Amino acid sequence: MQGGFLFIGSIIIIVLIILTIIVQIIKKVRFKYYRNKVKDLEIKRNLVASTPVLLELSRVEPIIKNDRMEEKYNRWQDRFNNLKENRLTKIDDMLIDLDLFVDKRDYKQCGYRMAKIEIEIYKVRESAEHLLNEIKDLSKSEEKYRSSVIKLKTKYRSLNAEYQNRKETYEDMQDAIELQLENIERRFLDFEKVMDSSDYPEVVHITKALYEMIDHMEVIIKEMPEVLAMARVAIPNRIKEIKETYDSMVNDGYPLDYLNIDYNIEESNKNIELILDKVKVLNLEGCMFDLKTMLDYYDAIFIDFEKERLSRKAYEELTIDFGKRLEKTNNLVRDVYAQIEDIKNMYDLEDSDLQIIDDVNKVLVVINDDYNKMLAKVESESSPYSQVNEELENLMVRLTEMEDSFDVALKSLGNLYEDEQRAREQLEEIKGFLKLCKSNIRGFKLPVVNDIYFVQLSEADEAINDVVTELEKTPIVIKTLNTRVDTARDLVLKLYNTTTEMVNNAKNAEMVMVYGNRYRTINPEIDNRLDIAEAKFYKGEYKNALDISLSAISLVDKNIDMKFFGRDDI
Repeated sequence: MQGGFLFIGSIIIIVLIILTIIVQIIKKVRFKYYRNKVKDLEIKRNLVASTPVLLELSRVEPIIKNDRMEEKYNRWQDRFNNLKENRLTKIDDMLIDLDLFVDKRDYKQCGYRMAKIEIEIYKVRESAEHLLNEIKDLSKSEEKYRSSVIKLKTKYRSLNAEYQNRKETYEDMQDAIELQLENIERRFLDFEKVMDSSDYPEVVHITKALYEMIDHMEVIIKEMPEVLAMARVAIPNRIKEIKETYDSMVNDGYPLDYLNIDYNIEESNKNIELILDKVKVLNLEGCMFDLKTMLDYYDAIFIDFEKERLSRKAYEELTIDFGKRLEKTNNLVRDVYAQIEDIKNMYDLEDSDLQIIDDVNKVLVVINDDYNKMLAKVESESSPYSQVNEELENLMVRLTEMEDSFDVALKSLGNLYEDEQRAREQLEEIKGFLKLCKSNIRGFKLPVVNDIYFVQLSEADEAINDVVTELEKTPIVIKTLNTRVDTARDLVLKLYNTTTEMVNNAKNAEMVMVYGNRYRTINPEIDNRLDIAEAKFYKGEYKNALDISLSAISLVDKNIDMKFFGRDDI
């Protein structure tokens, strides 16, 4: 029992010793932390104190040449003395107090005072740096402004040389420009004078003035010739050309009042006078933009002129077609109305079934009325051709839509007239193809015309006669007529293909056999095959004759087919 108490007591003593050691370590660490913070603050304070204000002031002192600079120098000196003797001294006192609180381990007070010292050091550092920058601005003024002025002189010489090289392009503006150049040169002399007297505030004004004058002169030198050329030559010439073209087109009957040419030319001339007045005082602000805007406007006018020419040409071409088409449509609609009773009786139609034709006729009446109004505008020259051409195109679209509706109406009524006319036109085409077939046969004197030609010719003649017979019937059965026309067309096309193939084969066979005669003496096989080909040719077997001739010649010339026909069939 006694041994257990001794053991527990030992444990307690050891724990107390360890806690004591830990507490001491924490105190030392904390003390060391605050001691290091004090050292950091002292370093920051010393860095502020080492700001090279005195060095910069010593550089300024030799260039003090007037009362104003001396007054500024004295103010800087007072500000620096205030920083050094008052504000830095105050920080020193605050650091001493902080050091005492650290020694007393009054860490609560230490944290508060450290924050105040940090703020005060920051304020003093900002004041010192601001003072230093002000002094540097003056101490380096000469170097800075001389460097700037050297660049300005280089730029000025370049502009002056550019002006001298093309002096004649500035016309009567030369005196004003040269006067401005002299003003710039005087400014350079003024700069040297104020630099010699170290009047740096005035240096700033002169340098700024030089920048502005040279930048302005750069615009003058570069833009003046172009502005003068545009204002005195290019635009007046363009206006003259516009006016001449306008008068010529008006005399030719073009309605161009909507362009307001005379008014716009008058305004342009006023603007040019204003621009030239500005140019006389070397003020080019906005001049180039205004002149280019005028040129763009007159370029657009030429485009409008060309548009009117093209519109008139298109109108004259389109109005002829439209007039014919409208007249044809009017006649067709009139014819339909003239036959409407016969159609109704033939197909047993009611008035309601013909409503679509009445609707189409109403649309046609409006189109005719609008067309006549448009013609009246053209006659009175009250509307430009670009506008009436658009109206005509719109009328063309409306007429097309009306025709489509009318076609639908005719088809829905089973109109015989249109189908009959179509059949007659197709009959003429079919007869034309038949004549062409006969012409092809007569054009090349074949030794033998194959029987298939006569068979197909007979079939085609018979089919054509059937079409004629159907057209002569009363009433015409449209379904049967269409069938007869399709049959006749197919037979004639079949005959045309047969005729064309027969004639082409005969021509080609004859041509190849004549070409192959040169090889008869050098190859008996060729001679034998060509004899066979000739026999076939005179029997009317032109395709066989061509194939045998080509195979014969291919014995000595593998490219014979390519030579004659551009193909490689053998």
